[in-house]
Amino acid sequence: MPSNKLARTNDDIQRVLAARLRDVKDPRVQQGMISVTRVETTGDLRYAKVWLSVLGMENEKEFKRGLRSASGWLRRELGSALNLRYTPELVFELDHSIEYGAHISQVIESLDIRHDEESGGEG
Repeated sequence: MPSNKLARTNDDIQRVLAARLRDVKDPRVQQGMISVTRVETTGDLRYAKVWLSVLGMENEKEFKRGLRSASGWLRRELGSALNLRYTPELVFELDHSIEYGAHISQVIESLDIRHDEESGGEG
């Protein structure tokens, strides 16, 4: 369980990265709607694992390459926005939970479920 200060730092990093990811010029990164779902920073603030959810991604491998290419710029932007002792090195992970939820919702909607119309008075 992270301390309160570390939790606030994680929230600040998440907020700043969510705003700056829209400004990345690399077309490999701009493949869909990007959401920063979670950030976990190590206790010494050296590394921050950032979970991203992308709705409408075309090519996952190219997206990861684009993120790796833009990570230096994102780290510099993070350092200028937040006053931290160390600006953490960013490690990106993809979070597929939103896509999975959308898929499950689609499956549920496609089911042909008939409701019992006569169940009102029996029992």
